[in-house]
Amino acid sequence: MTEWELPRSFQAATGEVRWNRLGDGPEAVVLLHGTPFSSYVWRAVARALASRFTVHVWDMPGYGLSEQRTGQDVSLAAQGRTFGELLAHWGLDRPAVVAHDIGGAVALRAHLLHGVDYHRLALVDPVALAPWGSPFFRLVGEHAPVFEQLPPALHAALVREYVSSASSPGLRPDVLDRLVEPWLGERGQPAFYRQIAQADQRHTDEIERAYDSVRAPTLVCWGRDDAWIPAERGRDLASRIPGSRLKLLDGAGHLVQEDAPAELTTELLAFLTRP
Repeated sequence: MTEWELPRSFQAATGEVRWNRLGDGPEAVVLLHGTPFSSYVWRAVARALASRFTVHVWDMPGYGLSEQRTGQDVSLAAQGRTFGELLAHWGLDRPAVVAHDIGGAVALRAHLLHGVDYHRLALVDPVALAPWGSPFFRLVGEHAPVFEQLPPALHAALVREYVSSASSPGLRPDVLDRLVEPWLGERGQPAFYRQIAQADQRHTDEIERAYDSVRAPTLVCWGRDDAWIPAERGRDLASRIPGSRLKLLDGAGHLVQEDAPAELTTELLAFLTRP
């Protein structure tokens, strides 16, 4: 199955959020995606976890199926506040959270700055430690208005190449098409550069010194072949969170969910069901 729909919506301060709930287990698990992705990358893991848990998935404002608009605040600070709004809307108290890439920063900000507590926290190749952002990412961030004016065909080629580099073995063409699609067209192209332009390292600098105050049992998973954020960052992050455990996944790049979904699901299930 490659279909992935988010039929439910929530009007957050930053825009309409599309979301869905899978399974009806006694405990809640919330999945957070990263950039420039969407909840689509969690489809295999979410369906597997739904056999044991009630799984909540959502696209952050500015991403995937959620609202994209001119002037939209899609910063990490805004996403952290939106996540708190969503948890309140869902009525979830101390859910388990699994967060990838900037989703990790969003979950950590909500926890450390906004008092949101988790039953367990799994961080998958998260954006958490400075410095972050590839040379390409920084170049685009500094010149976003110029890149927004690229001809659509050149923009599409750039996004495809960028997204492709997140996988170590390579993405299937249909998966790559689905990940690129939200960033195309009159709304998608400026939205792609908007989210990069607003990605400010100060939003992780604000919380980096507080990682020793994380209050939830924590698992750090990392693709051993991650070309975006080296696995050494995973070792560093795990050393800063008391009692956390690091698991490196062989043959996986930054998009662990696509490169090693079975291995990642196995680790998550063991962590989430631990007594």
